[in-house]
Amino acid sequence: MKADSTTYLERCPSLPYVEMRTAVGSAACYHAHSHDEFSFGVIEQGRAIYQNGKAHYAIQTGHTVTINPGDIHACNPDNQHWSYRMLFVDSHWFGALQQELLGRDDFDYQPFLHHHTTAVETFQRFKDLFNTLQTEPNALQAESHLIEFVQHCFQPNLKSVSSPAPILEKAKEKLLDELAVNHSLVDLAQEVGLSRYHFLRSFKQAYGLSPHALQLDERIKKAKVLLKNGCSIVSTASELGFADQSHLQRNFKRRLALTPKQYQSFFS
Repeated sequence: MKADSTTYLERCPSLPYVEMRTAVGSAACYHAHSHDEFSFGVIEQGRAIYQNGKAHYAIQTGHTVTINPGDIHACNPDNQHWSYRMLFVDSHWFGALQQELLGRDDFDYQPFLHHHTTAVETFQRFKDLFNTLQTEPNALQAESHLIEFVQHCFQPNLKSVSSPAPILEKAKEKLLDELAVNHSLVDLAQEVGLSRYHFLRSFKQAYGLSPHALQLDERIKKAKVLLKNGCSIVSTASELGFADQSHLQRNFKRRLALTPKQYQSFFS
């Protein structure tokens, strides 16, 4: 495990689908972004403003947060340094577990209903789980602890979730399928038969980000994968449609509070 001055990233030694992040005395701020994984964590010191979709929460030491895959969110310190720990768990593993718990297989995964809790027991259980995942070499023990935590602490949202209009899904798919292409607003709006204003407003209401911001967010997530697999920063920037290495670095750091080089060092 390598680190910059305040942040540590590591893979769980026994569960390859779990990553862990520890920040100690950090002043880093994050632009709105999303993850492909389920992520949850605790505030160990300080206060922060947590935004998830349209909801805003003032969180502090002892609070636990939950972030579903694809949730547009940001969490930033409230005029002070803060310390926190986060777990990122593969959504496919999570969905399979939920199917077992619910006895259903008619969904990929169920999003959690609550974005955060102040329960002391949840906070302590998370810390115990995190410590186990850091040190436990036995996969059976580590996975059992993770499953017990999920089952005990969180209830899935079993309500049906409305989907965006098909025309907006079409535009989103185009952005994701052509990740390295810099599309114009005119072209995207014409593609779905809407005015630029109506398209932009409807898209942001449906996904929480503008078309450009959503595509940029997906580029950063793809960049994480490429960097983990040893791809050079220059090649990553070129493959994903960034203007240059500096363009990638600026946007990467705004969302992860790490440069691409720092991020890659944790997995080399």
